[in-house]
Amino acid sequence: MFRTLNLLLLLALPATLLAQMPDADHYEYTAREWKQIARHATPDFLRSSEGRRIADNVLLWQRSSGGWTKNQPVHKPLSYDERQQLAADKSKTGDTTTDNDATTTELLYLAKMHEATGEARYREALLRGVDFLLAGQYANGGWPQFWPENRGDYQARITYNDNAMTKTLELLRDMLDGKTPYGSLSLPEAKRNAMTDAFCRGIDCVLKTQVLWDGQPTLWCQQHGEHTLQACGARAFELPSLATSESAGIVEMLMELPDTMLTPEVERAVEGALKTFEQLALKGMRVENFTNDEGKADRRVVSDVEAPRIWARFYTLEDLKPFFSDRDGKPRKQLSDIGYERRNGYGWYNYAGEKVLKKAAKWRKKIRKLRHSE
Repeated sequence: MFRTLNLLLLLALPATLLAQMPDADHYEYTAREWKQIARHATPDFLRSSEGRRIADNVLLWQRSSGGWTKNQPVHKPLSYDERQQLAADKSKTGDTTTDNDATTTELLYLAKMHEATGEARYREALLRGVDFLLAGQYANGGWPQFWPENRGDYQARITYNDNAMTKTLELLRDMLDGKTPYGSLSLPEAKRNAMTDAFCRGIDCVLKTQVLWDGQPTLWCQQHGEHTLQACGARAFELPSLATSESAGIVEMLMELPDTMLTPEVERAVEGALKTFEQLALKGMRVENFTNDEGKADRRVVSDVEAPRIWARFYTLEDLKPFFSDRDGKPRKQLSDIGYERRNGYGWYNYAGEKVLKKAAKWRKKIRKLRHSE
C-alpha cells in the first residue's frame, strides 16, 4: 500500500508520470488534499493530464443544481462504478452546500482551468455554479447551509459557520472585480448585475445580523435565523453565542469593501467588532497537547504568562464569557469540563482576533482619508 500523496509530491510529479498513477484503491485521499490542490495548482499542472483528469472529476461531481456536496475527495481517481453512481446522483438536491468550502473550492478550480486552457466547458460549469449561489440566497441577503433542499433545521439558517457565507460573498466579489483567476470569464451583463445585487444584499444582511450587546455592535453567531436574523444554535454543542473565528472572517471582508461601500454603518460594524475582540482576548494561557493517563492524545489549558493572547471560539450572549459545550448541549466554563471526544474533536480556541486587530491601524487610516475627502 502506497503512502498518502501530499500536495508537494503531487505537484512535483511530471504529467507523464501522473497519467500512469494506479487506480483509486492504491491510494488514500482526503478532502483536505483536494482543497490544497485547488488553491495552489499552477497553470502547468492544470494543463497536464492529471490537472485535466481532476477537472473532469469536478464536472462529474457537480449536481444538476449547479452546486457540489462537501467533504469529498474530488481529485481522487474514479472507478467505473463510481462514475456511474455520480451520474445517477446528478439530480440530488439535499446535499449541495457551501459548508466546509464546498462549491467555492470547485468554482475556484474551474476558473483556474478556464484561465489556463480557455476551454468553454469549464466556464459553462462555473456559470452554472454561480447560478446555484444566486438561487440559494434569501430575500434578506443571507444564505442557508444547504440548498435547494434542506431538512429545515439548522441547515436552513443563515450560515457563517466555517465562513460559508463569507466565502460566498468573497467569491462573488472576486469574480466581479476580475481578480485572478476570474478575469477571463467575460461575465454577461445580466449575470454581473445579478451578482452585484446579491453581493450588496449579502453585505446588508451581514450588518443586520451583527449581535448587539447593551446597544452596541459586537460580533456574529455561527448561524442566524433565516427569518428573524437573530443568533441561533446549530449542532448540539454549537449554542447561540458570539463566534470569534467566523466573526474575524466577516470583519476582514468588511474592511476590504470598496470605498463606495464604506458607509457609516460599515464603519460602526467594524469598529464595534474590533472593540469586542480587544475585550474578549484571553491572556496568560495556552492550549497544550499532552498524553493523558489512558495513553491517549489529549488537550488541556495551561497557564503561561508569555503566551500570546488567544480567543475562545464561543462567548455567551448574556455576559460575553467563554464557554464550552458537549453533545448534551449544556454550556460549561472550562475546556476540561467537556468529554474527551468533543474536547479533542473541535477547535475551541483560536488566534483569529489577533489577525484582525493587526489590521486595525491600516483600516482606521483608510477611513480617516476617506472621510476627509468627502
